[in-house]
Amino acid sequence: MIQYLQILLNAHRDEDRGASAVEYGLLVALIAVVMAVGATFFGTQLSALFNTVGGQL
Repeated sequence: MIQYLQILLNAHRDEDRGASAVEYGLLVALIAVVMAVGATFFGTQLSALFNTVGGQL
């Protein structure tokens, strides 16, 4: 009986690790999407700013 409970407890820990890995994967994917959108949005504005400063020099 004790061995059965140990098996159940160990299985529960493995499931937690798997869920954590999935959550971290989703978090990394969300951060990557936000960075890509930010780079697209701010990249155009920064390029225009650098061109303006470069033209004045």
